[in-house]
Amino acid sequence: MLTTTPLVSLHQIADFQDVLKEPSIVLEKLRELSFSGIPCEGGLRCLCWKILLNYLPLERASWTSILAKQRGLYSQFLREMIIQPGIAKANMGVSREDVTFEDHPLNPNPDSRWNTYFRDNEVLLQIDKDVRRLCPDISFFQRATEYPCLLILDPQNEFETLRKRVEQTTLKSQTVARNRSGVTNMSSPHKNNTSQALNEYEVLPNGCEAHWEVVERILFIYAKLNPGIAYVQGMNEIVGPLYYTFATDPNNEWKEHAEADTFFCFTNLMAEIRDNFIKSLDDSQCGITYKMEKVYSTLKDKDMELFLKLQEQNIKPQFFAFRWLTLLLSQEFLLPDVIRIWDSLFADDNRFDFLLLVCCAMLILIREQLLEGDFTINMRLLQDYPITDVCQILQKAKELQDSK
Repeated sequence: MLTTTPLVSLHQIADFQDVLKEPSIVLEKLRELSFSGIPCEGGLRCLCWKILLNYLPLERASWTSILAKQRGLYSQFLREMIIQPGIAKANMGVSREDVTFEDHPLNPNPDSRWNTYFRDNEVLLQIDKDVRRLCPDISFFQRATEYPCLLILDPQNEFETLRKRVEQTTLKSQTVARNRSGVTNMSSPHKNNTSQALNEYEVLPNGCEAHWEVVERILFIYAKLNPGIAYVQGMNEIVGPLYYTFATDPNNEWKEHAEADTFFCFTNLMAEIRDNFIKSLDDSQCGITYKMEKVYSTLKDKDMELFLKLQEQNIKPQFFAFRWLTLLLSQEFLLPDVIRIWDSLFADDNRFDFLLLVCCAMLILIREQLLEGDFTINMRLLQDYPITDVCQILQKAKELQDSK
């Protein structure tokens, strides 16, 4: 039986602890427990997600060395991709060593350091615009982190930080938008019910970092390391729940490293879903169009009457399922419910096949309203989903899975 985490019993917590204390964790047991909801007590969810997302291996003895290695690697990324370029930029106008006959701000060569800097600025501005509106229904992301990045905030370091780059650039954010054009809005109406201006988080005083700035840095590093995809609008909605979960870990020793741990878990998760963000792959078997059509083919198999109704009204899956699938339902529900859904998604061996079943279950659970509604009413239902009981949805998806 699927449960919500606020109602977890001491017995359920003990079951997780028993599985996690084994020298070699049995993945099938962990998946079975996690599918029904992971308790947040004692940092259990944070630990389980790190294992389920292949950041931590099943052998407990190697955790300490692997975490130290990966966190050190992330610090190296910060130095190479933010601090060192920032030092070079801060030196402009002093030595002007980066302005040469061969390389200067107007150099059209795509491999020019200046061209790279300007391209990075375009990506950074889009990330900045998106993370300043992350999860507006809670105040978490605009609050200061307890563990700001000392490498970045060290007052002895005189270099151009990402914050300064955003403040100083003259590029306009509307010229650099990189969303998935031609498809439905990536934002859910009920999660953005105030003006964009009011939703945009402010920069905190020097010496402090807001959580949204940490997320910005994670996404910028990811974009630099993955130039083929870089940053696409919507990735902020994927990294947000991961970072929130790790940054609220009751274990302070782990919470201190939430940024690095989030980066690697996000990278692993994106390795599985990145094809959803690549427009050129939309119509391939690994692309988002194929997956949206799979939702409808599953619905046709499970509820022909409802399928025919949506077909009759010409309601295409692109109108709603694009956002559901691409953002892993992070825009359809409030953050605690999204996290609960992700427990089951991460735990399922075929996690993104299960996501298709969750989407199908969401349709079937509002079948009566959809069968009675006209095109306008039904589009409103699908773009602002009315059911808030995510465990009811997950239970229905499990029934669909078991009936195959």
